[in-house]
Parts: sequence; structure tokens; C-alpha cells
Amino acid sequence: MLVALVALASAACGAARLPSPELFGGLIGGVAVALGTGWCLVVPRAAVSGAQGVIGVAIGAYVQASTIRALGHDLLPVLGVCVATLLLTVAAGLVLARVTDLDRATAAFGMIAGGASGIIAVADDLGADNRLVAVLQYLRVLAIILLAPLVTRLVFAGARAGGSFGAADAASSARDVALFLALSLAVGVLAARAVRLPAGWLLGPMLVAAGLALAGAPFAGAVPAWLQRLAFAAIGLQVGLRFTTESLRAAGRALFPGLAMILALMAGCALLGVALAGAGHVSELDGYLATTPGGLYVVLATAVGSGADTTFVLAVQVLRLFVMLLAAPLLARWLIGRAGGGGVRAVDPAGLDPGPSSTTTPARPR
Repeated sequence: MLVALVALASAACGAARLPSPELFGGLIGGVAVALGTGWCLVVPRAAVSGAQGVIGVAIGAYVQASTIRALGHDLLPVLGVCVATLLLTVAAGLVLARVTDLDRATAAFGMIAGGASGIIAVADDLGADNRLVAVLQYLRVLAIILLAPLVTRLVFAGARAGGSFGAADAASSARDVALFLALSLAVGVLAARAVRLPAGWLLGPMLVAAGLALAGAPFAGAVPAWLQRLAFAAIGLQVGLRFTTESLRAAGRALFPGLAMILALMAGCALLGVALAGAGHVSELDGYLATTPGGLYVVLATAVGSGADTTFVLAVQVLRLFVMLLAAPLLARWLIGRAGGGGVRAVDPAGLDPGPSSTTTPARPR
């Protein structure tokens, strides 16, 4: 039933000419089943990791040397936008903490834009309630998946419409595609684990695939469109199934203020995108997609489907991802200092303590 629902929703989104219809369809199917039936379904971890890897390879194949060189001219505006986005997320978290019962750490980490899975993974070690952080993070991803394609379609209606990350090159044999995928996935994942790269299943294969494409490897080429569609459907389904009635009930009164702050954050980042377009050498569509607060998969799929500069959008999004994840331990220390240590557990100075703190954490208000 779930597969049939995802297929129907994807077909409807494709008929509406929305970018990344399979991701949209997976999200709709997942939310409908999770909230409509109460079933505790999850996408297998291996399927999610594989989907992330396939998307990473598909993105890497689109990296162009000319855009990377051009990005150097806009480096200062791009860095400024990344820092401004971080400040916006911190401000949104502090406001959310004041209007709800959430503590500062939980509210701030729930609003951090980018690297949702990485932020959720370290939230508990950094003194936040990772269950509520997960609800807020995936609520933000849900809002981006729903709104980014619509905004692109309505506001940038003149942009070139397209499909997924492009069909496989007719000149590429099945063996070349298989070799390209296998090498990018194997080397990328192992390298990402070795250096503890955040979002390793996405970024590791993406970097290896980009390197092979830039080096002109004879077997490097586009990932088959059908495989990309399956990967996007799996990612959308994973996000949708997380919105169970129990998780929404746990968020309680913070749900609607959190959604309001997420929409305000998206509007603020859209203004940063317009500023980036004015200060740099990119279009307003490129600036908007490059500064969207998270939702990396749907943003990149929307960039390709709408004719935006995918390499520029990718570079800015990945740079902001690293800024957010690297700033998380410092942000936690600052929030703990503001809170006076009450209700928040001690934090490892490097932010890398994988185990539970020996400090007992008082119950947080729900």
C-alpha cells in the first residue's frame, strides 16, 4: 500500500511539473501512512544509506570546474551568508526558547539549518533533548521539501524546467556506470569514515565522483535516471515516516511556534539569497536555492530541475553544512553559559564525547 501511494503521489507531482517529484511523492506517502495508520514503519538503514550514496554520486557528476573557479570571486559574500545564516538560526532558537517551554539548547539545535541527521546525532551529547530536536529538524526539512519547489515554480516561472539529475549518457555503457558508482561509493564511504566526515554517505561519494568527473575519467558519467528516482523516493519516504503521532505529541505546544520560526527562518534566508545575488555573479534563483536553510537533497534536485547553477548551489550548501556542524560545540558552550548550567548536561570541550555524560540531567519541561 505504501509503495502504491508513493507511486501515485510521485506521478501527480510529476504531472504538476514539480522538481524532484519522486522525493515529493515519497514524503507525501510517508506522512499519510505514518499519521493515517499509526504504523511504526521505517525505511531500512541500508536503503537510506544507499540512497544517499547514489544521490551523492549523481551530484558529483554535475560538478564543473568553471563554476568552482567562478566561486572564488564570490567567496567573501558566500562566507558572509553562511555566518549570517548561523546567526539567524541562533536568534530563531533563542526566540523559540522564550515563547515555549523548550530549553535554549534544544530550541537552538532544533533551528540549526543544515545537517539534520548530524545535528540530531550529537544533540544529546551537547546538552539538548534529541527527540525534540529531531521533531524540529525534520519539521524544517518537511517545510523546505514542500515549499522550495513551489517557490521555484511560482516565483521563478521563467526558469528552464527539467527532471531529475539527468538521464544517463547514451555513450556510457552499463559497465561504465556500474564502475563509476561502485568506485565512488566504496572509496567515498571509506574515506568519509576515516576522517569522520559529517553526512559521510552523501558527501564522501559526492567528492570522489566530482574528482573523477573533473579529472576526465573515461568511465565517469551520469547516474541512470531510474536509480536516482528510487533514491529520491527513499529519502522522501524516510522523512515522511518520522512524523508519527507520538513524535508530534511529544513536541506539544512547541510545534506551532516552531513551525512559525521555521517559516520566518526560511524568509530570512531567502532575503540573504537576494543579497548574495546582488553582491555576487549569480542569479536570484541561484542565490535563493544556495541559501535555503537545509533540505540539501530537494534543493539540489530543484536546482537541476529548474535550470539553476547546480555547482554553485552545491558549493554554498556544503560550505554552510560544515559551518553549522563545526559551530555546534561552541554554540552549546555559549548556551550553557547563558543558562548557568541548570538543566543542561556538561559538554565535552571538543564536542566529541560519544558516551552519556556522568552529570545527571534534570527533567526538561515538555
